[in-house]
This record gives sequence, structure tokens and C-alpha cells, in this order.
Amino acid sequence: MSVPVIAGLGTAQPPSALQDELWEGFFSRHFSGTTRSLAQRIFANSGVTRRQAAVNPLLEDVSDWPTERRMRRYQVEALPLGKEAVGRALTAAGLGAGDIGLFIVCSCTGYATPGLDILLARDLGMAADTQRMFIGHMGCYAALPGLGAASDFVTARGRPALLLCAELTSLHIQPSSARVDTQQIVSHALFSDAAVAAVVVPGGPGYALREVTSVTDTSTADHMTWDVTDAGFRMGLSPKVPQVLSRHVRKLVDDLLARHGVTSSEVDGWAVHPGGPRILNVVERELALPPDGLAASRATLDEHGNCSSPTVLLILDRLGRATPAARRIVMLAFGPGLTLYAALLDRQD
Repeated sequence: MSVPVIAGLGTAQPPSALQDELWEGFFSRHFSGTTRSLAQRIFANSGVTRRQAAVNPLLEDVSDWPTERRMRRYQVEALPLGKEAVGRALTAAGLGAGDIGLFIVCSCTGYATPGLDILLARDLGMAADTQRMFIGHMGCYAALPGLGAASDFVTARGRPALLLCAELTSLHIQPSSARVDTQQIVSHALFSDAAVAAVVVPGGPGYALREVTSVTDTSTADHMTWDVTDAGFRMGLSPKVPQVLSRHVRKLVDDLLARHGVTSSEVDGWAVHPGGPRILNVVERELALPPDGLAASRATLDEHGNCSSPTVLLILDRLGRATPAARRIVMLAFGPGLTLYAALLDRQD
């Protein structure tokens, strides 16, 4: 039986802005009183130098928009971004849209029906019998269950699958009149926009998906939230998240590697979702990684911020383009639940 392989990745990002420019030009006025000095420190220590925004607050302030208007704008901005990412992934895999048997879309930042899965299938010319799946509100870890579903389809059906993660977090800046807490400031300092697509095929060159696994600590379900409000979606992010990750990440990774007869020293690529600098520091410590073990994750945070579900795929793309390219990769992502997802990949030539 052929092993499912990621045969092509495609990325697409809207225009970028420097973190300092975003602070000086918008957020320094968005926060007031004693909150402003706290926010300035959080922005300065975010690990982010540059971020991308489909709706740049320096040019257009959406913070007072109702959710309905934000959702209409999501369709306008996400469709061309998704089309660009999918087109690049298909080209990299040497396939056409008509070859895809399953099309999976992950997004927690916008909803409409017909959604991106239907509109992109139409515009790109996918076959009428292409199956579709939409994964919503899983947040930052959604790419990994998405890859798991694509892998299972490819294994069972012997046909290619396509995954698209598209997030426009810039649409969810909260009003200056809203209740402001540290969690809200952190989300405003970290999040960014991107779309990344991955083509999974039965066998051939690329990154073989050996396994996708997870663990959820439901006792900490309130530590990470994404609430639909009348003024967009509001992030809740407990400072206890790193503490929860420290309890679970080592066992999750050790068990995954042990099932495949691999040790952590044999992993030369770590694609760890950069939920923030503290998250990366905890993972680095708990897994006893070398000083440069999370270099790709930190560089992605620095250049792109936290793009939610596409981020771990951006890191995978970076590791695959490195010289030399990583041969064996562990992907890790975290989100509501509190949920940890992991995947093991190895390169096939």
C-alpha cells in the first residue's frame, strides 16, 4: 500500500507591515491609559518583526465593524488568497484541479455558505465528484487533523487530496471600547494572515506522512477560546497555556517517535506552531532540543507572526526549502481543547 505523501505546498500572503509601524500607526492609539504601556511591552516582546494583513489597520480600521460586515469582507479577501495558494501547490505537485478527489478547507476566521470549498472548487475547475470537507473553529492546530483526513482519504481511495488553510485574523481587531485584558493585547500583537495549501498523493517524492496523533486535556478547555461576538471573533488566551503544554508535549512526542522506532536525535526538522515566544521556549525545554532546534519556527514567527492554522505549514515549507532540506520532521500545533497535535514526516526522493 502506498504511503501518503505531501507532494506540493503553496503559500500566499497579503501585504506586510512592520510590527513597529503597526504599533506607532494604530495600536498605540487603540489602547489608552495604563493599558498602553503594558501593550507596548507586549508588542515589543512578541518575537514578531513583520506581519501580513489582508485588511491593514494602518489603511482601514475594521475594529468597530459588526460581525456581518467582517464576514462579507472575509469572502472578498480569502477567495483570491486561497486560489493563489492552491494554484501553487497543484503546480508544485504536477497536478491539475480536476485530479483532486478530496478538498479540505480549514478556517476559523470566516464563515459563509457557499464557502471557500465550493467557490474555489468551481473557480479552479475541480471535478463534480470531488468530495469536500470544511474544518472550522479548531484554530491553530487545524492543519494537522486536516492532513490526517487527507492522508486517510489518500490511503483508502488511492486518489490525491488537497488541504487549504486560510485565515484572516486581521478582520477581528476588537473595538477600543471593548473590555481590554492582557489576553486581548497578546492576540493583537501576534496574529497575522496567510493561506497555505498542501497536496497529498499516494506515494512518490515528497514528505511521507507516517502518522498524525493528538492529546486533549479537557480539564483546561477554558484556557483558549475563540468567541463569536457582535464585533467579530474575540480571542481568549490564558497565561497558563505553556504550563499545560509542558505537562503533555514530551509524552506525546516520545510516544509518536517510539511507535516508529525513531529517537528525537534522529529528527532534523521541528515545525512547532509559534503561539508566542513562551510556547516555543517551553517546547524547546521539555523536548531538550538543541539551541537551533526551533530556528525555523522562530524565524516564521518573526517574519509572519502567528497566522493560526496555516502557520505550521509555513514552517514545513521553510524546512523543505532549506539547504539541506530536513529529512525527518515532527510537526506540533496547539489550540482549543486544550489540544496538542503532532505528526511525523520523512522525506522521500
